[in-house]
Amino acid sequence: MSAQPQPKPYLTPEEYLALERQAETKSEYWRGETYLMAGASTRHTIIGANTLAELVVQLKGRPCTAHTNDLRVKAARAGLYTYSDVTVVCGKAEFEDRNEDTLLNPTVLIEVLSPSTEAYDRGAKFEFYRTLESLSDYLLISQSKPLIEHFARQPDDRWLLSTYEGLDAVAPIPSIGCELRLAEVYDKVTWPAEETRPQGLRMVKEPGEGYTPR
Repeated sequence: MSAQPQPKPYLTPEEYLALERQAETKSEYWRGETYLMAGASTRHTIIGANTLAELVVQLKGRPCTAHTNDLRVKAARAGLYTYSDVTVVCGKAEFEDRNEDTLLNPTVLIEVLSPSTEAYDRGAKFEFYRTLESLSDYLLISQSKPLIEHFARQPDDRWLLSTYEGLDAVAPIPSIGCELRLAEVYDKVTWPAEETRPQGLRMVKEPGEGYTPR
């Protein structure tokens, strides 16, 4: 979820955190530069809130906690400070300092994909996240259709991809004993007709008598 680099001099991590804690908007930090986080669409916020709600209920009374995108995550080996749409941490949360707003040991990270940041979330950001030894799962949730992609870390440090598509699908997350029902994740989400129509289908006439899909 990052956008355009801001033309600023090199910042130390300490300088970034001091500024970020006073800022009204969120920024990522990577190796001395800050990147303003893009604003989220209504659809994005609904999907994120639904996902968080599902996990909060399922994790109640258990040693894992789900957090909103207000919790900052640090990937120390990558030199990155960022925010994930939903973060789950199991066991004792480790923070960078006494402010307890920068998590060091996330267990599950979830991103809701946006057109402007999808390539980053799939590429460089996932590469940065993979440097986190605590991370067991990375999930990407589509905004354009009911689809969840789940990358699960294997014992040999490979990442196994499983995909779940359609409102009847259920995406299990065995590492935390949870599952995401896509019908719940996408509750109250609507898509314009042009997004839900299969690729290559062209409307010749408006629906009704004489309607011919091509």
